[in-house]
Amino acid sequence: MSQFQDKITIAITGASGAKYALRLLECLLAADYQVYLLCSSAGRVVLDTEVGLKLPSGPQAATDYLTQKYRAKVGQITVFGKEQWFSPVASGSAAPKRMVVCPCSTGTLSAISHGMSDNLIERAADVVIKERGQLILMVRETPFSTIHLQNMLNLSQLGVTIMPAAPGFYHKAESIDDLIDFMVGRVLDHFGIEQDIMPRWGYNL
Repeated sequence: MSQFQDKITIAITGASGAKYALRLLECLLAADYQVYLLCSSAGRVVLDTEVGLKLPSGPQAATDYLTQKYRAKVGQITVFGKEQWFSPVASGSAAPKRMVVCPCSTGTLSAISHGMSDNLIERAADVVIKERGQLILMVRETPFSTIHLQNMLNLSQLGVTIMPAAPGFYHKAESIDDLIDFMVGRVLDHFGIEQDIMPRWGYNL
């Protein structure tokens, strides 16, 4: 029997918004979830550029780094390389039923929409779709082109949740962290995970 609540896959791509992914990781660890983490090469660049986090290139080194940084339990975080085709996320019989691409570039959006599966992020998303799991794409781009919108429509019709990184302001945000929490709270809500980082509409207004 697993010592964790459940498993969830987080994928980080090269879109702007690295703080969303790190805050989500922090919240999932606090909620006692096991996290499989995938990060593209561009995602690593964005992590360094936006938050100064230099994620080690090797999967084991990255796993050890994040485990220590977030004081996670042993085995609670596992980072997989982009071509680790024998990892659990690549198999329908082993992959977590829930996955979020956070943030999601429009290039990754396109690849997932067309079933490309040229790297582990795309394959993991493809697995969640084919296994009728729950996939959330936090798309980050503006404005959206017709191509982007068509890809989002295609995936939405397959049951994928399209959740653009578009935080609201009705909770009287006072900092960037408040805006980050707005979106992370929405992801947690959709996954059915209890959260108190973002009040729901009508509360404390």
